[in-house]
Amino acid sequence: MKTYNTKQSDIQRVWHLIDAHDQVVGRLSTKIAGLLMGKSKPYFIRNLGCGDFVVVINAQTAKLTGNKENKKNYYHHTGYPAGLRTQTASQVRASHPDRLISHAVAGMLPQNKLKDKMLTRLYVYSGSEHPYGGQFK
Repeated sequence: MKTYNTKQSDIQRVWHLIDAHDQVVGRLSTKIAGLLMGKSKPYFIRNLGCGDFVVVINAQTAKLTGNKENKKNYYHHTGYPAGLRTQTASQVRASHPDRLISHAVAGMLPQNKLKDKMLTRLYVYSGSEHPYGGQFK
């Protein structure tokens, strides 16, 4: 018996369309992160990006459980002194609803150099329209 090592040329990427309408953000994000990493593929290997392309629609209507809509905070720093900016989840949903899902997925991906490459294969749209209609089988 011989061990097989996956090569970059062996990877086959598939497109997935996920509707986030009335789905919980955290549970949805775990499924998306698994698809982006490619963990369900038989040739999965950690040091290669084996994952697929994922298009998420209706991010505006994704749900947060409990009181997270008002209590969960998102932080970012401008780089200047005293530049820490805070927004609640409801403020983020009002301005950029796609960031709720993309931020949750980014936190579930491994913290290595492949993370940015995996996130480039994630496309999140707040409505139901997207430009990738011909990619799905």
